[in-house]
Amino acid sequence: MRARSQKKKSQEWTVCLDDTPLGPLRLTFTAKGLAALEFADKGGEMEPGSPPPPELRPMIDAVKRQLRQYFADGVADFIGLPLDLQGTPFQKKVWQELPRIPRGQTISYRELAERVGSPRGFRAVGQANRRNPVPIIIPCHRVIAADGSLGGYSSGIARKVWLLRHEAAR
Repeated sequence: MRARSQKKKSQEWTVCLDDTPLGPLRLTFTAKGLAALEFADKGGEMEPGSPPPPELRPMIDAVKRQLRQYFADGVADFIGLPLDLQGTPFQKKVWQELPRIPRGQTISYRELAERVGSPRGFRAVGQANRRNPVPIIIPCHRVIAADGSLGGYSSGIARKVWLLRHEAAR
């Protein structure tokens, strides 16, 4: 599970989205929004805890609906989904920039570093990508190495390849 800040631990609820082409997803919500999206490689890891309160159902359904739409045609934009992201100010700055990369396109870690005002911070940008708590929704898979190679992906390079192909990236 991706580490999140331990400042003030709020109540979290986990729900599963089992029917994706990349395997089951674990979606962790707080009252504020989606806090984490994780790929699960084994069905046994997907056991949810207590059910979320009924007032969160519209938010949970919206996230699931947009993810299903994305997996169906790669077009969901995820705009307006409530997110509860925990990270450093730099990480949040990187995460805010990632959705600006158009679907079907990629940029380099160096270009992303320049976009966030840290031209020499391409390694720090890579680390922020690695700590992205909601991959797919914040499309860190659209960032590649300057030489055109894929670089890394915290959820596995095969998933990154699938996501880029699904979005028809050049």
